[in-house]
Amino acid sequence: MNQSLWSLSGQRALVTGGTKGIGEAIVRQFLDLGATVFIVARDNALLQQQLTAYRQQGHTVDGLAVDMSQPGTATQVIDAVKANWGGLEILVNNAGTNIRKATADYSPAEYDHVLNTNLRSAYELTQAAYPLLKASSSGKVVMISSVSGLAHTSSGSLYGMTKAAMLQLTRNLAVEWAADGIRVNSVAPWYINTPLATPVLTNPEKLAGILKRTPMNRVGEPEEVASVVSFLCMPASSYVTGQTISVDGGLMAWAY
Repeated sequence: MNQSLWSLSGQRALVTGGTKGIGEAIVRQFLDLGATVFIVARDNALLQQQLTAYRQQGHTVDGLAVDMSQPGTATQVIDAVKANWGGLEILVNNAGTNIRKATADYSPAEYDHVLNTNLRSAYELTQAAYPLLKASSSGKVVMISSVSGLAHTSSGSLYGMTKAAMLQLTRNLAVEWAADGIRVNSVAPWYINTPLATPVLTNPEKLAGILKRTPMNRVGEPEEVASVVSFLCMPASSYVTGQTISVDGGLMAWAY
């Protein structure tokens, strides 16, 4: 077997929301597979702590503490990537948030916060990264969406609409940028054991409802999402683009 097909050796990756949950798992797998990683997160203390730990393990990492929901941040991040790595092969748009409430109860400020964090940040960062991805001749973009972008999951309409928009952005960019050697795919997780899901998963009644609707009868782990993301960035997936892979324990396959 050609081992190079299943490696990220020599790949320069940018991961947003990379210090917790799914993002942290992606960073760890990327590093173990040979990539160098630039991590973006809001919590500078946690970011610096993790960068130090990774370097002590012999990995090549760097990062920037910024709030991706703020305008202009994308340019700041890409400038930092260029200054540190000089180029980029992989972009993972993982930064996200949610406010769970009825649609009629959302305020304009909450609307802006969820859309800017989940969608605007991904759009603007992907747009800003385009020249570097094109220059690499083998660019890969992975959007961390959600099954909430495919079906109603009681997670709130704002969250669902941003995640659905990420899926359509994936399809458009996959076609538009194919000639530039850039592949664009999405991963759509169901409930994963992360800090973002903790308020739901620690509610016994809600957890029981989730498990009842999940054929595998359990929530997922961050590493299970990270493995799919890693595959989509490897040479082994070189003919895969414009796709959405649900990591959901069978949820989307179960109509009844």
